Amino acid sequence: MDAYLVIREGTKWTDVVRMVEGRTVMIGRAPTNQIVIKDERCSRNHAEIFFTGGNWTLRDHDSRNGSLVNGQPIIGDYLLQPRDVIRIAKCQMAFVLELSEAVADAFSADPVPVTGEAELEGIGGTDLAGDSSVLDDSFAPTTITHRRGKARLLDRHGEPSGKPKVGRAVAALCRIAFDLARQVDVAGIAETALAGIFEGTSVDAGAILLAPREMDEKPVGADLDVVASQAREDSRYHRITGFLASTVLGDGEAVLARNIGDDSALASRDSKGEIESTSVICAPIRHDNEVLGIIHLYSTNSERTLDPDDLEFTLAVADNLGLAIQNLNREQGLAEDLHQTRSEVQQLRSQLGVESDLVGSSPLLDEVRMKIQQAAPSRATVLIRGESGVGKELVARAVHFASPRAGGPFVCLNCAALSESLLESELFGHEKGSFTGATDRKIGKFESADDGTLMLDEIGEMSPSIQAKFLRVLEGHPFERVGGSQSIKVDVRVIAATNRDLEAEVSAGNFRRDLFFRLHVVDILVPPLRKRQSDVEPLAYFFLSRFREETGRRVAGFSEGAMENMQQYHWPGNVRELKNMVERAVVLCQGESIESSDLTLSSIAPADDSMELPASGGEYQPLTIAEVERIHIMATLEQNNWNKSRSAGVLGIERSTLDRKINRYEIVPQGKS
Repeated sequence: MDAYLVIREGTKWTDVVRMVEGRTVMIGRAPTNQIVIKDERCSRNHAEIFFTGGNWTLRDHDSRNGSLVNGQPIIGDYLLQPRDVIRIAKCQMAFVLELSEAVADAFSADPVPVTGEAELEGIGGTDLAGDSSVLDDSFAPTTITHRRGKARLLDRHGEPSGKPKVGRAVAALCRIAFDLARQVDVAGIAETALAGIFEGTSVDAGAILLAPREMDEKPVGADLDVVASQAREDSRYHRITGFLASTVLGDGEAVLARNIGDDSALASRDSKGEIESTSVICAPIRHDNEVLGIIHLYSTNSERTLDPDDLEFTLAVADNLGLAIQNLNREQGLAEDLHQTRSEVQQLRSQLGVESDLVGSSPLLDEVRMKIQQAAPSRATVLIRGESGVGKELVARAVHFASPRAGGPFVCLNCAALSESLLESELFGHEKGSFTGATDRKIGKFESADDGTLMLDEIGEMSPSIQAKFLRVLEGHPFERVGGSQSIKVDVRVIAATNRDLEAEVSAGNFRRDLFFRLHVVDILVPPLRKRQSDVEPLAYFFLSRFREETGRRVAGFSEGAMENMQQYHWPGNVRELKNMVERAVVLCQGESIESSDLTLSSIAPADDSMELPASGGEYQPLTIAEVERIHIMATLEQNNWNKSRSAGVLGIERSTLDRKINRYEIVPQGKS
């Protein structure tokens, strides 16, 4: 049950507040109230009005000066009746269920004359039609009223007329404004405004015509589209003449014409050329000095002509209509921009392979998902372990996008891909001129990941000096760019990943003990693909769908034999190898499905199966992991005649990583010292 409060301060009615069932209207001096009364006699939270038990109730909050209804103070709750007048300090509020009940008493001043009204002897002068024989002698002179600027009915400083018609017009304008705010498209806005015009004027037919939204130049009559039209009784709307539309669009002012002749350039006509209108209003729909369209109205009854009050009302509706259309266009523009931005982000994520969904349903993968859910909400550092190609970066992204930092950046850096000096620059940035080639200031990964997540892949390859500086930043200390002196402090969550045994590296002195314990807060072990064979099929079809879409190839799926071979394969390259194999098969397969012959299966042994402990005389020899790794790398190099690229492929590591291990373990070909 809706109701209204018509507010008056002093002798002037200043505002109308619409009250809706279920919402409490707070009244007081504090700016947080819906109705703010700036008067020291009003308490900060003076009173409230709410709907309960089928009635609107006024409740005074034990205010210092109290609340009056119809001049009498109230105690406790008071059930409001229509036309009750509430007084708080200097403010009066009339409670009504219909706006017309209040506005009839709100205006008492004399009518304000319409400025700019002129009587023209026909429209034969050169100002309009340019033809002195337009009107027949039997017709009275045409009366044309031009109106510029804002309508009187929307002028808050003006004193509207006390005529009942003006009171009804103001009430209708308020209802139209409330109804326009609820519309969600241009058609609804136009139909609502036109229905309000028919309610508030004596018009017989009319329409709202708008220029296309994407139109940049100033519109002309032919550009306008009829968005909404209406006519009384059995008649129908006839489109505005090109002359009248051009006049209003060109000058940006409204026109009221009465006593229109047979051949008037202002008259509306049907397809047979018969005169349909005796008086006409054409008002521009404006916003920020831009004409968005026009409101065209006319009367077909000579005894009921449009008058200046109808013109004022139409102008007021036109200004509300222009504001509503611009607000809707702005909302639609923002919605379109947001949708486009989301689409672009999704496309970029797809292109970069940043999907955070882990494909598969094996128990081992479910355990990984559970650890991600447990680790994501916290700020704890995460250490992700697993063989090369198992998807450690994908797990890191899943942790990031499931965390409160999902709206922040996710930055990834491979520590094994850079030398020590370049790695320091990449992590912490550098100043211009700090070293040869530093032509500009560079922002490091830590700064780029502020308020987000930084993933450091192959953390075990980080040099001891970088480890020390990295540890200080992890502990919350500020850092400086290379060659700089400005202290920089960031809020970054670190996720580290490695395929090495860090405990063995700590024992061998290659990795700092304190850094290991700082990283080893939440440990997530990603199992190799050969230990979760049930995930091979869903992963294969996932990659098949992606590459089928990218290439446009119509590949139905995998043959029975191909799928059986993939499920029995040991996958030394893990998920990365499966992804590349499916991509190759989609590109090269000749049939409608991928056959066993389209698969390229490697004979390389998995990482944990290729390691054999050396023995002497069949007895066990106690060796560290580092010693075992050194022996295995040397054996692999000798087996491949010291072809480092081939040896790196067998070992499942990068060529640069192999070079560093050769230098670290001082491995040389047999026969050389």
